[in-house]
This record gives sequence, C-alpha cells and structure tokens, in this order.
Amino acid sequence: GMPWHLRYLGQPEIGDKNRHALVRNCVDIATSDNLTDFLVEMGFRMDHEFVAKGHVFRKGIMKIVVYKIFRILMPGNTESIEPLSLSYLVELNVVAPAGQDVVSDDMRNFAEQLKPLVHLEKIDPKRLM
Repeated sequence: GMPWHLRYLGQPEIGDKNRHALVRNCVDIATSDNLTDFLVEMGFRMDHEFVAKGHVFRKGIMKIVVYKIFRILMPGNTESIEPLSLSYLVELNVVAPAGQDVVSDDMRNFAEQLKPLVHLEKIDPKRLM
C-alpha cells in the first residue's frame, strides 16, 4: 500500500575536490504500482532488491535518513527479510538548485555535530562497482 517512486541519479559532477559533498543530478518521479511491469517491458531486468527500514528527519532543506538494510530471502516477498548487518546507515542529502555550493558547507557543519557517533563521508560510487 506504500506509494511507488522512481529516482534517477546522474553521474557525480567532476568538480572541486575540496567540495564537502557529492553533487549529482536527481530526478524523482511518482509512479503507479505497475512500475516494475513497465520497466520490464522497456527492456530492464531486476539486478537486486532490498528493504530499508528506518526514520526520516528534516532540518531545513536537509533530509537525514537513518535506516537498516535488509536482505529479501524470497524474491518479491518483503515480509521474509533478514538484516544485512547490525549497523545503521545514516544518509544526509539535500536537493538544491545547481551552483549552490554553500549547501555542502551546511551539510558538513551538521555532520560535525554527529561526531563521534556517526562518521559521514562522501562515497565514490565507482569504488562500489
């Protein structure tokens, strides 16, 4: 019964190495519940799926998401899950117009407040593949 949405994340911008945050284009689209059928018809295939359970917090335009990632034991059945790890993932993101580098400073200041409990860092998506 939860709403479906599709998010496209573009490639990270190549920019200043001193920038405190990873910057990329983002397109969010609200969809109907037959999204998976549509994507299969377009030629996409399922690579992996997971369940994220947690909490969403807001501070101004910043969105802070604290959640655990769960592995789905039986494909398509989101009730049959097990935690991938005992740790929580903390994600901090902001949707802002292009050229708003001051926002990354706000993100860094907020991240400093979470130390030593949480260590926020930029993740290089190429390193994960």
